[in-house]
Amino acid sequence: MRSLFDKCNERQIGVFLIMVTFILDRWSKWWMVDGFGLAINGPIHVLPFFDFTLVWNRGISLGLFQAGSDGGRYLLITLTSVVTIGLIVWFFRALEKHLHIALGFIIGGSLGNIWDRFEYGAVADFIHLFWGGYSFYVFNLADSAITLGVIILLWDALLSPQKKPK
Repeated sequence: MRSLFDKCNERQIGVFLIMVTFILDRWSKWWMVDGFGLAINGPIHVLPFFDFTLVWNRGISLGLFQAGSDGGRYLLITLTSVVTIGLIVWFFRALEKHLHIALGFIIGGSLGNIWDRFEYGAVADFIHLFWGGYSFYVFNLADSAITLGVIILLWDALLSPQKKPK
């Protein structure tokens, strides 16, 4: 018996990952921000190393380049949209399955964070990992998907045999 993914081509798997990543990211943010009301109810202690804590990221990765005005917000939306369009072009030109998987995660996550900037004016981050006195950045599912996609791309770039041009 063949699995569903055996019947799909590489691009279909990538499109599936874009949709699933985007939907799960949107649902998780909706639940934390609007459904549960994390901003009103405060942090939720889950495990000795994990809390749900709402942080509004008005910048890019790791809170860099904070946009304190609507102009800055729309500039970040424009820049991330242009990068995402470039990734979509790459996605449709890619031939390898692992590229469709990696780009599917990155594009889905990017679309989720762009949506946040439109809806909330900032990206909703809520996953807080820490250990002892060390605290990691607060992030969301879109950030996790983007990171996973980048790891796949780096793995491919560093560890796959070089393809010789024809």
